[in-house]
Amino acid sequence: MLAREVMTANPIVVPATMPIEECARLLLEKRISAVPVVDAAGGVIGIVSEGDLIRRREAGTERRYSWWLELVSDPQTMARDFVKSGGHKVSDVMTRQVVSITEDTPLAAIAGILEKRHIKRVPVVREGKLVGILSRAALVRALLLGRPPPAAGASSDPDIRDHFL
Repeated sequence: MLAREVMTANPIVVPATMPIEECARLLLEKRISAVPVVDAAGGVIGIVSEGDLIRRREAGTERRYSWWLELVSDPQTMARDFVKSGGHKVSDVMTRQVVSITEDTPLAAIAGILEKRHIKRVPVVREGKLVGILSRAALVRALLLGRPPPAAGASSDPDIRDHFL
């Protein structure tokens, strides 16, 4: 099987300029755990996951460094954590190093990418533009059941789960 047979086509996306509160609300309302960030041309420039949103100053969950860790930590990493914990736009908190695949990527290769990179989903691109997203859950379903998930009409993991169970 190939990515095109398993991916969720036309996934929900957000612009880098979106306020993070609005992005968080979207994740909750759509019952998804991450969303690709795209530019005006539809190219993937980042991804925002629940993990990117949990270290927030206003919630008291920002990353704190002990005094000795501050001495040996990379200043760029500490600065990035500071911006991420208090940022106001998606561009402040998104993960920028996004791994993507094409529609022709075999499932075995996708499983390897997800495992090696310790990621839960991967955008699917065609000629530099986002055409889908493939999550671990969709991959596991396809591997176990030998069939792709339902078409784009089922937008949440529970909808897709209900289709198979």
